[in-house]
Amino acid sequence: CQGSLLPHHCLEQGVKVPKEPLIFSKFPSAITGPFDDIVHPQDSTEVDWEVELAAVIGKRGRCIEEAAALEHVVGFTVANDVSARDWQMRRNGRQWLLGKTFDTFCPLGPAIVTKEAVADVHNLWIRCSVNGHRMQDSSTRHLIFRVPALVTWVSRFVTLVPGDILLTGTPAGVGVFRKPPVFLKRGDEVQCEIEELGTICNRVV
Repeated sequence: CQGSLLPHHCLEQGVKVPKEPLIFSKFPSAITGPFDDIVHPQDSTEVDWEVELAAVIGKRGRCIEEAAALEHVVGFTVANDVSARDWQMRRNGRQWLLGKTFDTFCPLGPAIVTKEAVADVHNLWIRCSVNGHRMQDSSTRHLIFRVPALVTWVSRFVTLVPGDILLTGTPAGVGVFRKPPVFLKRGDEVQCEIEELGTICNRVV
């Protein structure tokens, strides 16, 4: 996963636009289905939403050239990079992993749309609503690091294999930077959608 990949999200955080992608990971147990529940952990009071474009790797590669990067991508899907901000930003030495990888913290779907079926993956609207209220509304054209650049960067450090999923960053509008902050609670419904890719909808329990 990448952090702070859309300029307006950097602005709401009060940080500079990064020169290199900020990379973190989620464990496989974080993945859940497009209409499955998000389990609100007892250890957090600051669970937040992040709609993101996800690129699915279909071909193994290491040190991939940017010009060939999309050859390693089989398709795209919608992701919600659910985040426990208290664990991400204040606890565990402010190391992001635990705050990002609670079970069910990565809803994906509703399907993998092959890259050939997407007219322009870098020109799709991307939105998130909570209980019917629009929280995030942007476009993938605002990505600081586009999919080929992300594939190239990550493959400098690790071998990408089929089934790997790269999340590309979220727009402005997350709960933690609202004034006052807004966080998910049990009973909330989160809907994430990306043009041409579909919609996922998850209830918080």
